[in-house]
Amino acid sequence: MAFRSSRRTFLAAAGAAGAAVAVGALPTRSRGADANGKLRVVSIGTGGKGRSDLEETAKSDRVEVVGLCNVEQNKEHFGWAVEKFPKAKQYKDWRKVLDDAGSFDAVIVSTPDHMHAPIALPAMVLGKHVYCQKPLTHTVNEARQMREAAAKFKVVTQMGNQIRSHAVYRTAVKLVHSGAIGKVREVHSWQSGKLGWMLVDDRPTGSDPVPGSLDWDAWLGVAPERPYKDKIYAPFNWRAWQDFSSGQLGDFGCHILDPVFSALKLSAPKTIVAESTPMNSEVWMKSCTVSYQFPGNELTAGPSLPVTWYDGEGKMPTHEKLGLPKETKLPGSGSALLGDKGTLLIPHVAPPQLLGEKVKDTKIEMEEHRNHYTDWAHACLGDGKATSNFDYSGPLTETVLLGIVASRLAGEALTWDAAEGLVKDNSKANSLLTKPYRKGWEPKWV
Repeated sequence: MAFRSSRRTFLAAAGAAGAAVAVGALPTRSRGADANGKLRVVSIGTGGKGRSDLEETAKSDRVEVVGLCNVEQNKEHFGWAVEKFPKAKQYKDWRKVLDDAGSFDAVIVSTPDHMHAPIALPAMVLGKHVYCQKPLTHTVNEARQMREAAAKFKVVTQMGNQIRSHAVYRTAVKLVHSGAIGKVREVHSWQSGKLGWMLVDDRPTGSDPVPGSLDWDAWLGVAPERPYKDKIYAPFNWRAWQDFSSGQLGDFGCHILDPVFSALKLSAPKTIVAESTPMNSEVWMKSCTVSYQFPGNELTAGPSLPVTWYDGEGKMPTHEKLGLPKETKLPGSGSALLGDKGTLLIPHVAPPQLLGEKVKDTKIEMEEHRNHYTDWAHACLGDGKATSNFDYSGPLTETVLLGIVASRLAGEALTWDAAEGLVKDNSKANSLLTKPYRKGWEPKWV
């Protein structure tokens, strides 16, 4: 499927007069707030990360939680929310939420990765503001569609890379913009933690009884049908599986690469090449290294900027590669920006550090911490701006997911044409920019 034609088909169809959206309803513009001036929010996916997404957003007294939706309706994943927000309408099927379009203004999408775009896109067609977990989508194609749909339907959006609003990442970005380390010549980013969700190396045989509280068919959604196996997929270990996630890079890339993108004003890479451990068609690789080349700009030391990503247990750049003394303690995950004055070390969720003789005595003044969730909610009400809106987080997600495409084609150098949304002269890579969708669950925008 050609990438450009599919996204254009979606936008044309969604914008056509009288065109039905994926749930069969006509587009209805969101009012932004109810008669009391509050943002009416529905949470789709209330378990796991969805719990903190909902609780943090609801901390604003300008937010009213009017709906709760989860395919798993036990106490841990749904019951807690029903108890905390007893007036909210309860749903098991997100399509029923969109049928009630007149009752809410915004949605929080905190599902597994493969269902982000199928839920968020029709919500935006209805004029609903969207907070969506990271990575924004499951495919490059979907990321481009999400960005364009948000602009077309003029909704307020935010991706759930909440550390972007944390003081530590905001401070790191400010240090680069202030010239603290000079022009940056290369970047190394890594996540060397264990893959705690990878319990098996291939799809297990047989099946287990589906819990009565779980709608397994709805949990699978657009993904190919497969038997239920206890603890293997739901509720957490889906990150190991290609049908549902983008592995370690998808899980952490939109966090760890975020301050790199912001600090260096990056957009789309020019080339991508990856190395990875072997993988089958089911689970993700256990480690990979992805080498990106970005166009240079006023913040970089040359006409192009190399950014290298490492993931997998114990995988990180060597001290020698970073030009740092062996006694320098490196975080288990983070980034190192190598500048002509010194190096900026950005641990994941810890204060940044300036390393090198020229910068070691530079005083670091920490930026203020912001609430990523309520900033989005207030922006929906016309107050301020969401800092990880899809115009920013769409290209960031595309870059992360292009690393996944390169990992599937280990050793092949991919040349990315961002304007066209295609890998030049590589039909196999272009076929990986999208995916098939399960019969009966096909999104209308494909």
